Amino acid sequence: MTATVTKPAPPRGSRARPRRISRQTREMWLLMLPALVPVLLFSVGPLLYGIGLAFTDARNTRVHETSFVGLDNFVELLGAEDFWSSFRIGLIWAFSVTALQFLAGLGLALLLNEKLMFSGVARVLAVVPWAMPPVVIGLMWKLVYHPDAGILNDILNTDVNWLADFSLALPAIIVVGVWTGMPQTTVVLLAGLQNVPRELHEAGEMDGAGPWRRFWNITLPQLRPVIVAITSLDFVWNINQFGLVYVLTQGGPGGQTRLPMLFAYEEAFRYRMAGYASMLGLAMAIVVLAVLGLYLWRQMREAK
Repeated sequence: MTATVTKPAPPRGSRARPRRISRQTREMWLLMLPALVPVLLFSVGPLLYGIGLAFTDARNTRVHETSFVGLDNFVELLGAEDFWSSFRIGLIWAFSVTALQFLAGLGLALLLNEKLMFSGVARVLAVVPWAMPPVVIGLMWKLVYHPDAGILNDILNTDVNWLADFSLALPAIIVVGVWTGMPQTTVVLLAGLQNVPRELHEAGEMDGAGPWRRFWNITLPQLRPVIVAITSLDFVWNINQFGLVYVLTQGGPGGQTRLPMLFAYEEAFRYRMAGYASMLGLAMAIVVLAVLGLYLWRQMREAK
Protein backbone atom coordinates (compact mmCIF):
# COMPACT_ATOMS: atom_id res chain seq x y z
CA MET A 1 0.00 0.00 0.00
CA THR A 2 1.49 3.30 -1.14
CA ALA A 3 1.40 6.18 1.28
CA THR A 4 -0.05 9.39 -0.09
CA VAL A 5 1.86 12.57 0.64
CA THR A 6 -0.39 15.53 1.16
CA LYS A 7 1.06 18.93 0.37
CA PRO A 8 0.38 21.58 2.93
CA ALA A 9 -2.24 24.06 1.89
CA PRO A 10 -0.90 27.52 1.03
CA PRO A 11 -1.68 30.24 3.50
CA ARG A 12 -5.00 31.89 3.06
CA GLY A 13 -4.90 34.80 0.65
CA SER A 14 -1.48 33.90 -0.83
CA ARG A 15 -2.92 33.18 -4.30
CA ALA A 16 -4.77 36.46 -4.43
CA ARG A 17 -1.62 38.57 -3.96
CA PRO A 18 -0.19 38.24 -7.51
CA ARG A 19 -3.59 39.25 -8.90
CA ARG A 20 -3.66 42.27 -6.59
CA ILE A 21 -0.13 43.32 -7.67
CA SER A 22 -1.11 42.97 -11.33
CA ARG A 23 -4.17 45.12 -10.73
CA GLN A 24 -2.07 47.75 -8.98
CA THR A 25 0.34 47.76 -11.92
CA ARG A 26 -2.49 48.27 -14.39
CA GLU A 27 -3.93 51.05 -12.28
CA MET A 28 -0.50 52.71 -12.08
CA TRP A 29 -0.12 52.69 -15.87
CA LEU A 30 -3.66 54.00 -16.31
CA LEU A 31 -2.90 56.88 -13.97
CA MET A 32 0.38 57.63 -15.77
CA LEU A 33 -1.19 57.43 -19.24
CA PRO A 34 -2.53 61.03 -19.36
CA ALA A 35 1.02 62.28 -18.62
CA LEU A 36 2.79 59.78 -20.91
CA VAL A 37 0.70 60.39 -24.03
CA PRO A 38 1.68 64.08 -24.45
CA VAL A 39 5.33 63.20 -23.77
CA LEU A 40 5.26 60.47 -26.41
CA LEU A 41 3.42 62.64 -28.94
CA PHE A 42 5.26 65.94 -28.49
CA SER A 43 8.71 64.88 -27.22
CA VAL A 44 9.65 61.30 -28.03
CA GLY A 45 7.85 61.22 -31.37
CA PRO A 46 9.46 64.37 -32.86
CA LEU A 47 12.82 63.31 -31.42
CA LEU A 48 12.72 59.94 -33.18
CA TYR A 49 11.45 61.59 -36.36
CA GLY A 50 14.31 64.12 -36.26
CA ILE A 51 16.88 61.36 -35.75
CA GLY A 52 15.49 59.47 -38.72
CA LEU A 53 15.43 62.66 -40.81
CA ALA A 54 19.15 63.19 -40.15
CA PHE A 55 19.98 60.18 -42.32
CA THR A 56 18.02 61.42 -45.34
CA ASP A 57 18.34 64.22 -47.89
CA ALA A 58 15.00 65.73 -46.86
CA ARG A 59 14.29 69.29 -47.97
CA ASN A 60 11.50 71.70 -47.12
CA THR A 61 10.12 71.65 -50.64
CA ARG A 62 7.07 69.96 -52.08
CA VAL A 63 8.69 68.57 -55.23
CA HIS A 64 11.71 66.90 -53.60
CA GLU A 65 11.59 63.15 -53.03
CA THR A 66 13.30 62.17 -49.78
CA SER A 67 15.77 59.30 -49.92
CA PHE A 68 18.05 57.60 -47.42
CA VAL A 69 21.67 58.82 -47.60
CA GLY A 70 23.20 57.17 -44.54
CA LEU A 71 26.07 59.15 -43.04
CA ASP A 72 26.50 61.53 -45.99
CA ASN A 73 25.09 64.45 -43.99
CA PHE A 74 27.47 63.71 -41.13
CA VAL A 75 30.48 63.58 -43.45
CA GLU A 76 29.42 66.85 -45.07
CA LEU A 77 28.96 68.39 -41.63
CA LEU A 78 32.47 67.45 -40.53
CA GLY A 79 33.90 69.16 -43.58
CA ALA A 80 31.85 72.35 -43.23
CA GLU A 81 33.85 75.32 -41.98
CA ASP A 82 30.64 77.15 -40.99
CA PHE A 83 29.74 74.30 -38.64
CA TRP A 84 33.09 74.34 -36.85
CA SER A 85 32.92 78.12 -36.56
CA SER A 86 29.44 77.99 -34.97
CA PHE A 87 30.54 75.08 -32.78
CA ARG A 88 33.50 77.08 -31.47
CA ILE A 89 31.32 80.11 -30.83
CA GLY A 90 28.73 77.91 -29.13
CA LEU A 91 31.30 76.44 -26.75
CA ILE A 92 32.68 79.89 -25.90
CA TRP A 93 29.16 81.14 -25.27
CA ALA A 94 28.05 78.12 -23.22
CA PHE A 95 31.12 77.86 -20.97
CA SER A 96 31.39 81.64 -20.47
CA VAL A 97 27.73 82.16 -19.64
CA THR A 98 27.58 79.08 -17.39
CA ALA A 99 30.70 80.07 -15.43
CA LEU A 100 29.65 83.70 -15.02
CA GLN A 101 26.10 82.69 -14.09
CA PHE A 102 27.49 80.48 -11.36
CA LEU A 103 29.85 83.13 -9.96
CA ALA A 104 27.24 85.90 -10.05
CA GLY A 105 24.50 83.61 -8.74
CA LEU A 106 26.68 82.37 -5.90
CA GLY A 107 27.59 85.90 -4.85
CA LEU A 108 23.96 87.02 -4.93
CA ALA A 109 22.82 83.88 -3.08
CA LEU A 110 25.39 84.49 -0.32
CA LEU A 111 24.12 88.07 -0.02
CA LEU A 112 20.45 87.06 0.07
CA ASN A 113 21.21 84.36 2.63
CA GLU A 114 22.20 87.00 5.16
CA LYS A 115 19.63 88.61 7.43
CA LEU A 116 19.57 92.00 5.75
CA MET A 117 16.88 94.66 5.61
CA PHE A 118 14.37 94.18 2.77
CA SER A 119 15.89 90.80 1.95
CA GLY A 120 12.44 89.49 0.96
CA VAL A 121 11.98 92.27 -1.58
CA ALA A 122 15.49 91.67 -2.90
CA ARG A 123 14.72 87.99 -3.43
CA VAL A 124 11.62 88.85 -5.44
CA LEU A 125 13.52 91.37 -7.58
CA ALA A 126 16.32 88.84 -8.15
CA VAL A 127 13.99 86.47 -10.02
CA VAL A 128 12.41 89.13 -12.27
CA PRO A 129 14.58 88.25 -15.32
CA TRP A 130 13.54 84.62 -14.92
CA ALA A 131 9.88 85.56 -15.37
CA MET A 132 10.45 87.47 -18.61
CA PRO A 133 10.24 85.74 -22.03
CA PRO A 134 13.53 85.60 -23.97
CA VAL A 135 12.05 87.68 -26.79
CA VAL A 136 11.15 90.50 -24.39
CA ILE A 137 14.61 90.34 -22.81
CA GLY A 138 16.22 90.47 -26.23
CA LEU A 139 14.20 93.50 -27.30
CA MET A 140 14.92 95.26 -24.00
CA TRP A 141 18.67 94.72 -24.21
CA LYS A 142 18.65 95.65 -27.88
CA LEU A 143 17.40 99.07 -26.78
CA VAL A 144 20.08 99.20 -24.07
CA TYR A 145 22.78 98.52 -26.69
CA HIS A 146 21.28 100.87 -29.29
CA PRO A 147 24.09 103.00 -30.78
CA ASP A 148 22.06 106.23 -30.87
CA ALA A 149 19.39 106.01 -28.16
CA GLY A 150 20.83 103.30 -25.91
CA ILE A 151 21.25 103.98 -22.21
CA LEU A 152 24.66 102.28 -22.15
CA ASN A 153 26.18 104.72 -24.63
CA ASP A 154 24.61 107.61 -22.71
CA ILE A 155 26.25 106.45 -19.49
CA LEU A 156 29.64 105.82 -21.10
CA ASN A 157 29.35 108.88 -23.37
CA THR A 158 30.23 106.85 -26.46
CA ASP A 159 28.57 105.93 -29.77
CA VAL A 160 29.60 102.26 -29.98
CA ASN A 161 27.35 99.90 -31.93
CA TRP A 162 27.72 97.02 -29.47
CA LEU A 163 25.77 94.39 -31.40
CA ALA A 164 27.33 95.21 -34.78
CA ASP A 165 30.97 95.34 -33.72
CA PHE A 166 32.95 92.21 -34.64
CA SER A 167 34.92 92.23 -31.37
CA LEU A 168 32.14 93.34 -29.00
CA ALA A 169 29.04 91.49 -30.22
CA LEU A 170 29.84 88.16 -28.55
CA PRO A 171 30.83 89.66 -25.15
CA ALA A 172 27.70 91.83 -25.33
CA ILE A 173 25.34 88.89 -25.75
CA ILE A 174 27.24 86.92 -23.09
CA VAL A 175 26.37 89.69 -20.63
CA VAL A 176 22.72 89.36 -21.60
CA GLY A 177 22.87 85.59 -21.23
CA VAL A 178 24.34 85.89 -17.74
CA TRP A 179 21.69 88.42 -16.70
CA THR A 180 18.94 86.20 -18.08
CA GLY A 181 20.01 82.91 -16.50
CA MET A 182 21.39 84.16 -13.19
CA PRO A 183 18.04 84.10 -11.28
CA GLN A 184 17.47 80.33 -11.43
CA THR A 185 21.10 79.72 -10.46
CA THR A 186 20.68 82.10 -7.54
CA VAL A 187 17.46 80.45 -6.36
CA VAL A 188 18.95 76.94 -6.46
CA LEU A 189 22.17 77.97 -4.69
CA LEU A 190 20.20 79.94 -2.08
CA ALA A 191 18.13 76.84 -1.32
CA GLY A 192 21.37 74.87 -0.95
CA LEU A 193 22.85 77.50 1.38
CA GLN A 194 19.81 77.39 3.62
CA ASN A 195 20.27 73.64 4.02
CA VAL A 196 23.87 73.95 5.25
CA PRO A 197 23.83 73.19 9.02
CA ARG A 198 24.68 76.26 11.06
CA GLU A 199 26.36 74.01 13.62
CA LEU A 200 29.21 73.45 11.16
CA HIS A 201 29.86 77.18 10.88
CA GLU A 202 29.61 77.62 14.62
CA ALA A 203 32.10 74.80 15.17
CA GLY A 204 34.46 76.29 12.59
CA GLU A 205 34.20 79.72 14.20
CA MET A 206 35.00 78.22 17.61
CA ASP A 207 38.10 76.60 16.07
CA GLY A 208 39.27 80.00 14.89
CA ALA A 209 38.35 79.70 11.21
CA GLY A 210 37.67 83.02 9.48
CA PRO A 211 34.80 83.72 7.04
CA TRP A 212 36.81 82.79 3.93
CA ARG A 213 38.10 79.56 5.45
CA ARG A 214 34.60 78.56 6.60
CA PHE A 215 33.27 79.30 3.14
CA TRP A 216 35.97 77.24 1.43
CA ASN A 217 36.02 74.27 3.82
CA ILE A 218 32.37 74.12 4.90
CA THR A 219 30.00 75.93 2.52
CA LEU A 220 31.45 74.83 -0.82
CA PRO A 221 31.73 71.10 0.07
CA GLN A 222 28.14 71.15 1.32
CA LEU A 223 27.01 72.82 -1.90
CA ARG A 224 28.89 70.44 -4.23
CA PRO A 225 25.82 68.33 -5.28
CA VAL A 226 23.79 71.49 -5.89
CA ILE A 227 26.63 73.11 -7.86
CA VAL A 228 27.03 70.04 -10.08
CA ALA A 229 23.29 69.91 -10.79
CA ILE A 230 22.72 73.58 -11.58
CA THR A 231 25.87 74.09 -13.66
CA SER A 232 25.04 70.98 -15.69
CA LEU A 233 21.53 72.24 -16.38
CA ASP A 234 22.80 75.74 -17.16
CA PHE A 235 25.29 74.34 -19.68
CA VAL A 236 22.57 72.36 -21.47
CA TRP A 237 20.25 75.37 -21.56
CA ASN A 238 22.98 77.70 -22.79
CA ILE A 239 24.36 75.47 -25.54
CA ASN A 240 20.80 75.11 -26.89
CA GLN A 241 20.06 78.85 -26.70
CA PHE A 242 18.27 80.25 -29.73
CA GLY A 243 15.54 82.85 -29.15
CA LEU A 244 17.54 85.36 -27.12
CA VAL A 245 20.50 85.53 -29.52
CA TYR A 246 18.25 85.48 -32.58
CA VAL A 247 16.39 88.58 -31.37
CA LEU A 248 19.63 90.36 -30.46
CA THR A 249 21.86 89.71 -33.47
CA GLN A 250 20.39 86.91 -35.66
CA GLY A 251 23.90 85.46 -35.64
CA GLY A 252 25.67 88.59 -36.88
CA PRO A 253 27.76 90.49 -37.47
CA GLY A 254 29.42 88.23 -40.02
CA GLY A 255 28.50 85.08 -38.08
CA GLN A 256 30.36 86.21 -34.93
CA THR A 257 27.38 85.26 -32.72
CA ARG A 258 25.98 82.40 -34.81
CA LEU A 259 25.43 79.66 -32.27
CA PRO A 260 24.93 76.06 -33.46
CA MET A 261 21.16 76.27 -33.07
CA LEU A 262 21.12 79.42 -35.20
CA PHE A 263 23.19 77.62 -37.81
CA ALA A 264 20.73 74.70 -37.78
CA TYR A 265 17.81 77.12 -38.09
CA GLU A 266 19.35 78.79 -41.14
CA GLU A 267 20.07 75.47 -42.82
CA ALA A 268 16.53 74.21 -42.18
CA PHE A 269 14.41 77.28 -42.95
CA ARG A 270 16.57 79.58 -45.08
CA TYR A 271 18.27 76.97 -47.25
CA ARG A 272 15.55 74.30 -46.73
CA MET A 273 18.07 71.54 -45.95
CA ALA A 274 15.96 69.69 -43.38
CA GLY A 275 18.00 66.48 -43.34
CA TYR A 276 21.32 68.32 -43.00
CA ALA A 277 19.92 70.51 -40.20
CA SER A 278 18.62 67.44 -38.38
CA MET A 279 22.07 65.85 -38.52
CA LEU A 280 23.52 69.06 -37.08
CA GLY A 281 21.05 68.91 -34.20
CA LEU A 282 21.85 65.24 -33.61
CA ALA A 283 25.60 65.94 -33.62
CA MET A 284 25.17 68.76 -31.09
CA ALA A 285 23.07 66.53 -28.86
CA ILE A 286 25.83 63.90 -28.88
CA VAL A 287 28.47 66.52 -28.08
CA VAL A 288 26.42 67.94 -25.20
CA LEU A 289 25.82 64.50 -23.73
CA ALA A 290 29.51 63.65 -24.01
CA VAL A 291 30.69 66.90 -22.37
CA LEU A 292 28.02 66.66 -19.70
CA GLY A 293 28.81 63.01 -18.99
CA LEU A 294 32.53 63.75 -18.67
CA TYR A 295 31.85 66.67 -16.35
CA LEU A 296 29.49 64.69 -14.11
CA TRP A 297 31.91 61.73 -14.00
CA ARG A 298 34.74 63.99 -12.92
CA GLN A 299 32.61 65.69 -10.27
CA MET A 300 31.40 62.39 -8.83
CA ARG A 301 34.96 61.04 -8.84
CA GLU A 302 36.20 64.08 -6.89
CA ALA A 303 33.31 63.72 -4.45
CA LYS A 304 34.39 60.20 -3.46
